[in-house]
Amino acid sequence: MKNFFRQIINVSLISFCFLRIEQVQSLIPYYYFPSIKNLQKESLSIGQNAYQLLYFGQYKESLNLAKLAVKINKKDEKLWLILAEAQIANNLYKQALNSLNNAENLNSNISEIYFAKSKIYLKNKQLKEAKTALEKGLKIEPTNHKAFFQFGNILLMEKNYLRAIKLFEKSVEIKTDFWPAINNQGLAYFEKDNIKKSIQLFEEAILIEENAEPLLGLASCLRIKDIKLALELARKALAKDPKYVDYNYRKEQLWGEKLQKSAEILLQNEQLQKDVILAKSKINISS
Repeated sequence: MKNFFRQIINVSLISFCFLRIEQVQSLIPYYYFPSIKNLQKESLSIGQNAYQLLYFGQYKESLNLAKLAVKINKKDEKLWLILAEAQIANNLYKQALNSLNNAENLNSNISEIYFAKSKIYLKNKQLKEAKTALEKGLKIEPTNHKAFFQFGNILLMEKNYLRAIKLFEKSVEIKTDFWPAINNQGLAYFEKDNIKKSIQLFEEAILIEENAEPLLGLASCLRIKDIKLALELARKALAKDPKYVDYNYRKEQLWGEKLQKSAEILLQNEQLQKDVILAKSKINISS
């Protein structure tokens, strides 16, 4: 009997000990520590969401998400690139340049880094730095038609028309229906007094897309040769985009002095005054 009670007491003591252990464990909180792999995956997902918001024009929201993604994972150059794009969209150019430098330090073999840098340098009128950045990007990605186009635009600003034309031609070789490069060849040829070539190029651009710029460019070329057609084209251009009535706006689109002078003479034509006044009123309303 004593042995029986001794066994019961032993079993009770053991059961009590297990019960105490379970109670103690229930009081200790459980923490989940995500792995580095999971953190990287989560940061990439946040970065993708930031890029989507950027695409839909939600710039501030995109910037906040991009910052969060980089904060989680500073070792992914793609996230730094997304952050830089969001910063550019929010006019934070200095911060964007820092982000691009961080991306370059992680991986210097990404063309988008240098193309994005060129945008910032152009915005700051740093043409030399913009050209250097484009050259680096094109060494990595020599088939980027937009980069050749941008390079050509810089040379257009510098009035290096012959070299600009070659770069625009390279852009069109890569993408044959890229009308802005065809149009800008027309701008360059006009400043070189090759009006016949300008007419041909503006017509080619219009066949691809009937945009206001080549329409008014062609009208300015035909001002002396065929005033009736020039007036028709000018009306159509101003109806499509009234901003082209403004000298400074055309200058922003890299129109040279000679083409500007021809356009101004055309827009002073009495038969265009109603269209000019209407275009200017639309600009004032939108601004």
